[in-house]
Amino acid sequence: MGEQAQTEPELVLRMKAEGHQVGNHTWSHVRLEGAAADVVKEEIERTNTFLTNLLGEGDYWLRPPYGLITPGTEEQITVPMVKWSVDPRDWESRDTAKVVQAVLKDVQPNSIILLHDIYPTSVEAALQIIDQLQAEGYCFVTVEELLQLNGVTPEAGTMYRKGTG
Repeated sequence: MGEQAQTEPELVLRMKAEGHQVGNHTWSHVRLEGAAADVVKEEIERTNTFLTNLLGEGDYWLRPPYGLITPGTEEQITVPMVKWSVDPRDWESRDTAKVVQAVLKDVQPNSIILLHDIYPTSVEAALQIIDQLQAEGYCFVTVEELLQLNGVTPEAGTMYRKGTG
């Protein structure tokens, strides 16, 4: 989120330096589904401007809050969008063991896993999940790399939920 990136720019810089794909999650986590066109534009553009000023030119893909946008407004979105294929509802349980179990139960090759780093239980779960899945032979890549590995050319305004498109 742009608001959070603004308060912790060094974290965003570190993310990019470590090879993570930095994306746009709107400025203030406004629900884009049902929002007025000018609100959608402002939330996305304000974050894009901040990220561009901080990190340089780039395509900062959009993960719409709650994974939703108003149907028919995809043409407003000038970058690919990311959703998820595995949602352990970490924000609800805030229980590390439950989050780990939920991800490991549902994960498959090419999955995109949703976790929220604002909860310490989710951060701990992520570390455990990574260790477990790497031990099983999984490799972690950015969403853009995942699509490329599967021969998918990302398109603006298209929502991607897994690595195969």
